[in-house]
Amino acid sequence: MTTARAARPHRRTARLAATGVLVAVAVALTSCGSDGSSSGAARTPAPEETESPLEVVPSRPAPSPRASTAAPTAAAATAGVERVECPSDGTTVTDAGDLRSALAAAKPGDVIQIADGVYRGAFKLTASGTEAEPIWLCGSADAVLDGKDDDGDDDAKYVLHLEGASWVRVVGFSVRNGQKGVIGDDVQHSTIARLRVTTIGDEAIHLRTASSDNTVIGNVIRDTGNRREKFGEGVYIGSAESNWCTYTDCQPDRSDRNAVIGNDIAGTTSENIDIKEGTTGGVVRGNTLSSDALVEADSWIDVKGNGWLVEDNIGVGGGTLEDGIQTHVIDEGWGQQNTFRRNTLTVNATGFGVYIHQPDRSQNIVACDNEVTGAQSGPFNTDCTRD
Repeated sequence: MTTARAARPHRRTARLAATGVLVAVAVALTSCGSDGSSSGAARTPAPEETESPLEVVPSRPAPSPRASTAAPTAAAATAGVERVECPSDGTTVTDAGDLRSALAAAKPGDVIQIADGVYRGAFKLTASGTEAEPIWLCGSADAVLDGKDDDGDDDAKYVLHLEGASWVRVVGFSVRNGQKGVIGDDVQHSTIARLRVTTIGDEAIHLRTASSDNTVIGNVIRDTGNRREKFGEGVYIGSAESNWCTYTDCQPDRSDRNAVIGNDIAGTTSENIDIKEGTTGGVVRGNTLSSDALVEADSWIDVKGNGWLVEDNIGVGGGTLEDGIQTHVIDEGWGQQNTFRRNTLTVNATGFGVYIHQPDRSQNIVACDNEVTGAQSGPFNTDCTRD
């Protein structure tokens, strides 16, 4: 039997309207029976908020067309992904000044070992390694990059900023207390692995400005959104359309073929994983997700790009969660041709396990092997596909 839900606006829109920042957009929610068949009117997606950038990154043109028309393969995003182990040799740094000096002088093949301790302030790497000789930045969980300044007062804008730094391996240490945790701008073929990113003002890990072919793997993310709840994502790929003129010369931010794998994400005030319009061909696999702190989002994973493969993730819901996974068509031609399979979604909320915006137009694939429990509106708002 089909159970109707009362229409309500997307959570972010409602909260912003309440403060007078935006006018809430009324939405009609699709409802379905327990068999996953679609019925009812589609929801209208919330408009994207414009984030005032904390640091202006020089615009880089993105020559690709406005939207991809073919579903790309995700194989490239996960080729060669395995546990990343730091070399045992290299240069060991023991204070923040030495670390900044080592980052400034880094060249292909360098291994920077961060000794246990607290390193306060902001850190930036602009050098690139090569495929044969990447640059390594390594430490244990007791080596902490702390965004607080030396007086313990002001937060760094970006605790660790990778700017144009490709073929880099960032492994093992902790990041805390910044306005933003780890930011990658124009970064290619790099890996962010086994970091512990906690107590962050906005988002924890963000790849943007045409950052492609990177892997975010095995990180633990907790306690984001302490400064601005609506920007408290765990892992964030790409840029909102409202920021394209800031970062990519008013063209889509083609941060493509990135892999988000095996991360443990909880305590985020916004989505655990947010995939923006303009991105194509990535993978979200094997992540453990929680809605325990959501206040500015209503799903664990939000996909607005094209051709993403979302599989084998485990989510536990409740709180402000509505749907486990959502797609949105924020910009025409995006939010399409994504595949969702083998996810285990304990929603414990009023919505669906997987909610597809414009299901009759977007060519998204929802496999029947997604295991959905506790979704009061049903597992999916569209017909599922069997192998």
